Amino acid sequence: MLFDFSQVPAFLIACAVVIVTPGVDAFLLLRTSLRSGVRSGLLALAGIHTAAAVQVALVISGLGVVLAQYPVVLTALRWIGAGYLLHLAVSLARGLLRRGAEEPEEVVGDRPFRQGFLTNITNPKMLLFALAFLPQFIGSGEPAPQLAMLAAVFLGLAAVWELMIVLAASRVAGRLKRPGVTTALDVVCAAVFLTMSVGLVV
Repeated sequence: MLFDFSQVPAFLIACAVVIVTPGVDAFLLLRTSLRSGVRSGLLALAGIHTAAAVQVALVISGLGVVLAQYPVVLTALRWIGAGYLLHLAVSLARGLLRRGAEEPEEVVGDRPFRQGFLTNITNPKMLLFALAFLPQFIGSGEPAPQLAMLAAVFLGLAAVWELMIVLAASRVAGRLKRPGVTTALDVVCAAVFLTMSVGLVV
């Protein structure tokens, strides 16, 4: 059997729990969309899912298993990811200290894409998550096709949920662009990025 669709209902439930749990991607998309608009939010979303597709492809091809066997590679990724999240937290903190200065996150171009891509690709949790999560739902299907189908479903659902975050944030951005609201958002996002940076190291 090429695909085992009997695994799909349980997989969809598991996906829903994982996807709606807030993480660094959701906070990055929320802040980017609120501060820079829907275009920047979509670029960040594209970066996040490009990185996720790369990591899932590694798992499906079997390279993910090889990488997981070399702790030094995952350790390096973890430190790079922690460093990048720390960089984002420090950038936000500096922006709070000099609120009147132009904020680098709002530069027009592909920077939101790079932020989304780097935040995700340097986080080994996605790779390890794919290694541990997707194989649980192979069932009686052929491993590679079944994993590819599951990965496509997961990434598709995640993209829809995160697109809703981008569109909703962009829609209410005008009403939330008050100094108190934007400051509170930056404080929360900086705290989240810092916490996740420490979490990656620990």
